[in-house]
Amino acid sequence: MRTDALTRPRPIELSADPRFAARVKRLAATSLVALGLISALAATLDAPAPVVAALAVGWVLMPTTLFASLARPLLRYVLVVPASLVGVSLLAISTGWLPADPVAATGWLLMTAGMLLGGVLGLWFWMRLVPVPQVLDDPYSTGRWTLIGVHVALIVVGFLLAATSLLPG
Repeated sequence: MRTDALTRPRPIELSADPRFAARVKRLAATSLVALGLISALAATLDAPAPVVAALAVGWVLMPTTLFASLARPLLRYVLVVPASLVGVSLLAISTGWLPADPVAATGWLLMTAGMLLGGVLGLWFWMRLVPVPQVLDDPYSTGRWTLIGVHVALIVVGFLLAATSLLPG
């Protein structure tokens, strides 16, 4: 018995296609900066050291894996590990160690939602765990960029709101 998964070509996201390499480099650089800032902000909370450490390990592994995947694209499957470390750490913070300030707490919840959305999009588009509709199959489609925009906006707005806890007063 053959399935569609066995006969369809490898998606561009898991290939060495040079058109996609620039996107992987940009994602690696963005994750290096964004996850570093989020890890530093998490260190200001009362969260246990293992939660903050798991977030920091995710920060290191995400760009490292992305850069390594430029030479070996199938390493992109390994992105599940840093994405899980980041997602689980943010879920732990969101359920147990939110700041008392409602603005900062809302920021952490938005960041968590944005990161989890990014993980779901990665599993969906890159790993193809469920079929991708034709309208979203092209990595450069308007629909994909819209979903990526929502993912990024949740993280950026969330970070800015969470960072208000560092302001005096």
